[in-house]
Amino acid sequence: MPEAVERMSRVDTAWLRMDNDVNLMMIVGVWLLQPAITYKALCERIEGKLLAYARFRQKVVRDALGASWVADDGFDIARHVVTEKLARKRGQSERAALQQRVGELATLPLDPARPLWQFQLIEHYEGGSAMIVRIHHCVGDGIALTSVMLSLTDGGGEPPRGEHHGTEHEQDHDDWLSDAVIKPLTDVAVKAIGMYGNGVARSMEMLSQPQQLLGSMDLARTGYQVVRDAAALALMDDDSPTLLKGKPIGKKAVAWCEPIPLDEVKSVGKALNCSINDVLLACAAGAIGDYLREQGDDPTGKEIRAMVPVNLRPLENAWQLGNQFGLAPLVLPIGIQNPIERVYAVRERMNEMKGSYQPLLAFAVLAIAGVLNKPLQDALLGLFAKKTTAVMTNVPGPARLLKFCGSTLRQTMVWVPASGDVGVGVSIFSYAGGVQFALITDRKLCPRPQQIIDGFAPEFRKLTTLTLMLPWG
Repeated sequence: MPEAVERMSRVDTAWLRMDNDVNLMMIVGVWLLQPAITYKALCERIEGKLLAYARFRQKVVRDALGASWVADDGFDIARHVVTEKLARKRGQSERAALQQRVGELATLPLDPARPLWQFQLIEHYEGGSAMIVRIHHCVGDGIALTSVMLSLTDGGGEPPRGEHHGTEHEQDHDDWLSDAVIKPLTDVAVKAIGMYGNGVARSMEMLSQPQQLLGSMDLARTGYQVVRDAAALALMDDDSPTLLKGKPIGKKAVAWCEPIPLDEVKSVGKALNCSINDVLLACAAGAIGDYLREQGDDPTGKEIRAMVPVNLRPLENAWQLGNQFGLAPLVLPIGIQNPIERVYAVRERMNEMKGSYQPLLAFAVLAIAGVLNKPLQDALLGLFAKKTTAVMTNVPGPARLLKFCGSTLRQTMVWVPASGDVGVGVSIFSYAGGVQFALITDRKLCPRPQQIIDGFAPEFRKLTTLTLMLPWG
């Protein structure tokens, strides 16, 4: 195979083909910068940093067996870094206009004949600039792309000059994928049936730790856990019916809130003997529950399921791009109104997820989906969509303010795409001592996501107040 051509991995192929009429597999982000930056400065930074990653000069060429990364001989940075003036309606704020534009771009496909990314610079926004970033999910997962974006900032790490591309890198990746997923489900399982009486248990143990030989007791425990998790994934009930679940129309709306001090979240978590994630997810569940009540959709006694990405790669390998994450189903108790009761309910559900093999099993499903034709892939992944209402990410960002082209990166948001007919994406992102809540929704299922967003801070204040009223010590 020529050096300029690289075979796309099975998992990345699955993400490539997951686009449909109502959901595009694009990760969308916004950076707010102060003061304004120029188009020239942005292009120079992209050329000097982003394009050092060969992937961003490569386009996707599909074939009967999948797809390949191929160098774009006609690459032109002007196609990928563009400027525009923010259009505002009469009486519309700059933020509302930016949110509207981000929603529009979230439904605009990237040019399939070119590398699958684009930066949209709004040079003048709230006394500074706003930058909208769109990258197709097949390029990389959230961990990988966060690593890339941080390398673009002033003083950010240099892109790896020794990055492997071509057949050598792809062969390494596919060998790992084959050893970790395909082989344990075939020949290893056949051998295991004779020794342990349960080929699935043994093979899935090999899936999780393919290089580690376990003792019989450890093997039994691991096998039981894997079988239980596999059954739980396969037998999950369809998610609770709410206004947020239904058939999307493919028109998006986005919203975000101002950051909440992270130290305050930590303090509440410490007082309640809960994690930061427990606190934030409980506030998100409360805001969603309150919104549904306001819309006349009583969530009492209901829970909704959100698929949460779980990283499966060493962080030091994030620069290699591609997708190496699984999905874990997280249950959000939206029907519990008492904030204290709700945060403990979230903690209980989070503890149930610890030690679970479900993310790895979900990764295996994606790997298998990557070798199926699109109708079969859609049918397989559609099963996940029926069992979930939202996709949710919780990403810890840098603890200090970053600079970009000499300007301060004052706020950053990111939205993950949803697959199938899922119409809600929830993002919780911490940065520079603050944590914020962002939402992307299908306009049919939730036309004004700002109504949910506006409930996030009040939910946290209620939780804080009640925590202070509890007995100390």
